[in-house]
Amino acid sequence: MTQQFPPAELSEPELAGVRNFRDVGGLPTVDGRRVRAGRLFRSGHLAHATEADAAFLSSLGLHTVFDFRNAADQRLEGPDVTLPGVRNVNLPLSDPADGAEFWKMVRDGDLDQLRSILADGKGAERMSASYRTIIKERTAEHSRVLHALADDSVPALMHCAAGKDRAGLSIAVTLLAVGVDRDAIEADYLESNAAHRRYRVRRSSDSPNAMSPEVMELLNPLFDARAEYLAAAFETIEQTWGGTDAYLAEGLNLSPATRERLRERLLD
Repeated sequence: MTQQFPPAELSEPELAGVRNFRDVGGLPTVDGRRVRAGRLFRSGHLAHATEADAAFLSSLGLHTVFDFRNAADQRLEGPDVTLPGVRNVNLPLSDPADGAEFWKMVRDGDLDQLRSILADGKGAERMSASYRTIIKERTAEHSRVLHALADDSVPALMHCAAGKDRAGLSIAVTLLAVGVDRDAIEADYLESNAAHRRYRVRRSSDSPNAMSPEVMELLNPLFDARAEYLAAAFETIEQTWGGTDAYLAEGLNLSPATRERLRERLLD
C-alpha cells in the first residue's frame, strides 16, 4: 500500500483556466527534511489562465516558468499568458501523445485508427516507453532545469500540456536530486488522477464518435497517471546508469556542490 504523505503547506487554489496546479512543498526527504512550500510548483499549461488565475500566479513571486510543451502543443492550446517579471523558459520534451495527426484522431474520435494504436494494452505500453525515452534522451534538458534551479530560478513552476507526464517526470527528477522519498514522489505524481486535475480534451463538434465510451476507454491510458509509468522511468535510471547518484552525476552532470545548492534552495 502506498504511504500517505501530508499535502502542501499552502492551500490549493481553485484556478479557473489552469489544470492540475499544486505546490509540491511538504514532501519528505529520506534524511528527514521536507520540500519547502512556495518554492516549486507544477501545473498544466497556462494558455487559458483567466485574469484572476494570472493574478494568483503573479502573487507567488515566481522567478521562472519552465514550459515543456512543443510547437504542436502551443499551436493547439496557445502560448502561456504573460506573467510580469517572470522568465519563461521553453524546453520541449517528447510527448507520449506526440504529433498533430494523433491529436486530430483524438479530437475526431477516429475509432479504427485509435484502436490500431491504443487497444489491447498498446496505449499503456506507449506511455511506459515514452517515459523511458524521456529519461534516456532528454538528459540535457533535465540538466539545464536542475542547474537553473540551483543557480537562481526559484520559485519555479514546471508545466507541460496536462501537467502530468513531461512536467511530472521533470518534477520527479528534481525531487530525486534533492533526496525526496520515492514513495512520496509517486504519491505526488498520482495526484494528477483527481477528476478536477485531468486534462480537458477539445472535441470536434461534428464527430459522432468523439466522446463515445469506447473512445474514452481507449484514451484512458494516455490521460491516467499510473504508477507503472513512473516505475518505467525509475527502472530506466537503474538499468542505464546503475542508480540515482550515477544518473545525476553522469547523465545530468550534476556535481555534489550543485546538488547541495539545489537542496538549500528547495528544502527546509
